[in-house]
Amino acid sequence: MNGIIPVVVPTEAEVRAALEILGMLDRVSCSYCGDTSTEWDHLRPLVSNQRPTGYISEIHNLVPACGKCNQSKGNKDWLTWMRSSAPLSPRSRGVADIEDRIARLQEYERQASPTRVDFEAAVGPDLWQRHWAHHTHLLELMRVADQDAQEIRTRVREAHEAKRQTAT
Repeated sequence: MNGIIPVVVPTEAEVRAALEILGMLDRVSCSYCGDTSTEWDHLRPLVSNQRPTGYISEIHNLVPACGKCNQSKGNKDWLTWMRSSAPLSPRSRGVADIEDRIARLQEYERQASPTRVDFEAAVGPDLWQRHWAHHTHLLELMRVADQDAQEIRTRVREAHEAKRQTAT
């Protein structure tokens, strides 16, 4: 899925501007909980229900995050997730300044609105439908290949056991 979603590598100036809006020029931390930032998270999910949401991977859709928050949030709406009792969400972890963090993220979205593209309109319905037909076919081939791999493992294991039994 991510193969069709554009990645726009930010410039140093764009990263600096994003960190300035988030109030992190002096210390970069997780936008959601304040812990040490280890990665960048897509504020708005790129994929939902196995389809692109239209958001792309660009600085206006990225915020510093810790691994706990990034994994917990997944492809959920960030605001709903932050206030939820989901495992490892800021609320469930007792983050004291959660409303301040939410306000900063809302300001970030206002000042650096994430790009949203209608992929089908951009590429045309023929290419879009052809892509999804290929995608469906590949998933089916992967299921068949996995079944074959399972059969191969079983037969190799049986051959190995038979060889061990004849050697004793």
